[in-house]
Amino acid sequence: MTENDISFKIRGAIFKVYRNLGPGLLESVYEAVLAYELKQLGLQVKTQVPLPVLYENIHLDIGFRVDILVNDSVIIEIKSIEALHEVHHKQVLTYLRLSERKLGLLVNFNTDNISRCIIRKVNGLL
Repeated sequence: MTENDISFKIRGAIFKVYRNLGPGLLESVYEAVLAYELKQLGLQVKTQVPLPVLYENIHLDIGFRVDILVNDSVIIEIKSIEALHEVHHKQVLTYLRLSERKLGLLVNFNTDNISRCIIRKVNGLL
């Protein structure tokens, strides 16, 4: 299954979660419910995956965590905030670069239109 195939399934699960829960809950709630829905779709799901930093050949466990990793290839970063800012977009791109993965989704559940708040991010540095 390609990253695009996986992201298509992820988008469907995000819409389902949003329809059932709506906006305004904690990120941890959306993370748990979305992980459940993705598992129901037969996808391999890991939550709160440690993301080490490799700096000058030194492996640093600094405490970064990927919210959801799907099929060991697509990163999902979940937010439940008033508005996404540039730093949130950069965060996903940095996670992609550090993990050497190609595709990430930035999702803000605190919205009145979820389709505008699912943003694809592609690691162009591979």
